[in-house]
Order: sequence, then C-alpha cells, then structure tokens
Amino acid sequence: MNEKRKMTAKEKNEARWAYAFVAPTILGLIILNFYPAINTLYQSFCKTGDFGKGNIFVGPANYKTAFADPEIWQSLINTIKYAIIEVPLGVVIALVLAVFLNRKLKGTSVFRTIFFLPMVCAPAAVAMVWKWLYNQQFGLFNNLFHSNIAWISDPKIAWISVGVIGVWSIIGYNMVLFISGLQEIPGDYYEAAEIDGATGIRQFFDITVPLLSPTTFFIVQTRVIGALTIFDLMFMVMDKTNNALPKVQSAVYVFYKYSFDQGNKGYGAAIVMILVIFIMLVTAVMQRAEKKFVFYN
Repeated sequence: MNEKRKMTAKEKNEARWAYAFVAPTILGLIILNFYPAINTLYQSFCKTGDFGKGNIFVGPANYKTAFADPEIWQSLINTIKYAIIEVPLGVVIALVLAVFLNRKLKGTSVFRTIFFLPMVCAPAAVAMVWKWLYNQQFGLFNNLFHSNIAWISDPKIAWISVGVIGVWSIIGYNMVLFISGLQEIPGDYYEAAEIDGATGIRQFFDITVPLLSPTTFFIVQTRVIGALTIFDLMFMVMDKTNNALPKVQSAVYVFYKYSFDQGNKGYGAAIVMILVIFIMLVTAVMQRAEKKFVFYN
C-alpha cells in the first residue's frame, strides 16, 4: 500500500489561499441561506412568543391551521394564476423580440437597451408608474380608451393587470438570455435550410426552437420559481384597503402579512414551508419534462 504523499510547503500555501477565497462565500451561504432555512423550518412548528422570543413548540398545529385556512389556498391559486400569465407571455414575447434583435440591423443595440430598461428600474418606481396608468379616474389607459375600468380594484381583472406588469418587467431579462442562446446556434444550419428552400418561419420552428430549447427550459424553470415567489410587485401596486387584494395577494404576501404585520412568525413560517414544498414538486415535474422536451445539440 502506498503511503499518502505529504503536501509540500507550496501546496499547503496554495490550499490556505484557496480556503481563504472560498470562506466568504461559504460563510455567506451559512449565514444568509442555510441558517435562515433551518430556523424557518423550526419556527413553523412553534407558536411565536412575545417580541420574537420564548417560542413554544406546538408540532404540526400551524400546518393544520394553514391547510384549513381558505385564505392560504386562495393565495396559492392567485400565485399560480399570476405565473400562468407571466411565464408563457414573458417567454414567447421575449423569444420573438430576441429573434428580431439578433439580426445585424441598425439600431438593434438601442432597442435591446430599451427593452432591458425595466430590469434596472427600481420596483417602487415601476409600481408608481403603473398605478398611474391603471388609475380609474385619471389614468392613461382609461383616458386613452375612453373607459372607466377599475384595472386594479376589480377582483375579476386585477390579477390580470398585475400579471401584465410582471410580463413587462421581465421581458428584457428573458430577451437577453434568448439572444445569448441564439448566438450559440451555428449559422451553417440556416444556410443549409435556405439552400433547401425553407422559409423563415420553417427555420424558426425546425431549427431555432429545438436548438434553443435548453435556454428556453432554463428561462421557464427560473421564471416559474420567480413567479411563485412574487411579492414586491403586489405589495407596492395593491393597497391594503384594495377590495381586490384577497383575489390578487400571493402566498409570499400572505406570509409577510402574518409574520410582520401580525407578528405570528410561526404561522408565517408554516405558509412559507408549504410554498417551498409546492415549488419543489413543480420543479421535480419540470426536471422530468426536461428529458422529453429539451434537445441538446
């Protein structure tokens, strides 16, 4: 049996530097990710004490209350409805824009910047602008269409209005990822298709869509998770006195309400854990679908 070779002084020094560079990231993960996750799981089985201290272990009582609470189920339905609007529309529109803006034409860089601008805007500014656009009395949309629609006050359409804001906000991010994926597709495929007489639409569906499927899957998966954890948009657009809030508020919004407005962190933690389990199930289904729908060149 060969004896384990001892590290040289140079190798030990390199190892120490390697640990030094990795340490901040590891500490950040432990402090900002792992510990909060474990603590949230623990608090979900507790009744929060006064001022966040003296938690009392109550077992699955918070989960039983949450599963019997219609507000929790409604918030999950609201979250799913928002994801149904934001994800498909955000992906399709971004893909079409990416195809057009990937061509070598004048002004493409300007249009790319314009479509990406919503990603760098402060959420508070975005909410303020869209609340003005949706305002029932003096909003731009009602003045433009000569209507009196309660865009964010009518429970029947408020969730659609919020979903439109989400689509507008994420198109630029999705578009940049699609452009990156398009630039990885070899031009030889399109040249061969043109020789065979394939039209632009035929090339799009037979070449672009299949070869772009890994990028599409990545965007869909990340955006589904992002949509299911939406909070800031609804928090800033929907006032607490809004009659449509119960039909719009997401699961994370309800978690915030119980944890910070009402101080019931144990119940709020249980809501978050239910959402985490739901997201894990959705992610598992998407991972299974990857083998069937994603084509790796």
